[in-house]
Amino acid sequence: MKNIAILGSTGSIGTQTLQVVEANPDRFSVEVLTANNNVDLLVEQALKFKPDCVVIANEEKYTFLRDALKDEDIKVYAGSDAIAQVVTSSRIELVVTAMVGYSGLIPTIEAIKAGKNIALANKETLVVAGELINQLVETYKVAILPVDSEHSAIFQCLMGEGHSQVEKLILTASGGPFRGKDREYLKTVTPADALKHPNWSMGAKVTIDSASMMNKGFEVIEAKWLFGVKPEQIEVVVHPQSIVHSMIQYTDGSVKAQLGVPDMRLPIQYALTFPERIAANFGRVDFGECSALTFEKPDQKTFRNLGLAYEAMHQGGNMPCVLNAANEVAVQAFLQGRCSFTAMSELIETALEKAHFIPNPTLDDYIETDSQSRQFISSLLS
Repeated sequence: MKNIAILGSTGSIGTQTLQVVEANPDRFSVEVLTANNNVDLLVEQALKFKPDCVVIANEEKYTFLRDALKDEDIKVYAGSDAIAQVVTSSRIELVVTAMVGYSGLIPTIEAIKAGKNIALANKETLVVAGELINQLVETYKVAILPVDSEHSAIFQCLMGEGHSQVEKLILTASGGPFRGKDREYLKTVTPADALKHPNWSMGAKVTIDSASMMNKGFEVIEAKWLFGVKPEQIEVVVHPQSIVHSMIQYTDGSVKAQLGVPDMRLPIQYALTFPERIAANFGRVDFGECSALTFEKPDQKTFRNLGLAYEAMHQGGNMPCVLNAANEVAVQAFLQGRCSFTAMSELIETALEKAHFIPNPTLDDYIETDSQSRQFISSLLS
């Protein structure tokens, strides 16, 4: 029985993690559930899975949560500080970081310092502070198990292989709902258009990032820190069918790929059960129905965010932190109808150009960079 905490249990990854838990009740015990705002679903989950404690980040919803669980033997807390504190519990063995965005950074750091292994779905943690996270992982001797389908695929392909034989990581991208469109077309797309992902069911923020290719840019930066490769060793290819989740090219020219249906429960389960691989009732790839698996180069001229992510990664320091903060504000503005789809890239590029570069940032530097970048983008939108 593995005791787990799920940070962001009401989101897409969090709810699917609980589906894996429910399918394997003899393997997992849920100790902690946290949510940002969706208190109704958090109550429902708490009543079903009986965790030791729950946390709602939105403190205004604490009273509702407390009253709804008053008859249960469940501790109830509120606020972001509480989320960072509960992950240090001695009862927890594995922390699933499924929170969206920068908010996942501090809880992940606190979990690492408490010696917890991390099932990482919050890619922004490594985007913002990859070097710091890797230093902490080394210091506290914990494991980071990737949950993103692409990084899980790379992780699986590395099993039994030497890292020194890796020539190139090849991350696949679906291309999103606007694959093949030009920049003129993108100027008029709506949030509703951008939220129609052809293959994956994800939260709003991640779906917009996928449509703009920023999600793939983040994954490139994340791969650098997870697998210890140079930026020039990471390639992105568009694979519309989303069957090949990623590949590794080795120094002898051979390529190893991990394939599966586009179902996030597969990489979630692999992270939860590693080093075991257990049976599951997920769908299977039917090669009789796969008439073609196609690949093409991404259009970085149209989808500028991918190129911006590479640029921020090459610069290093606090630039990826600027990239993430600017993107979070820009995506929210787009979803609220305050900027166009293409304006998001323009805002992010301006933030990178104007930011104060810090080559070797501390945690305080990351926090200050995040705050300043958000304020800067917000001022451009006002």
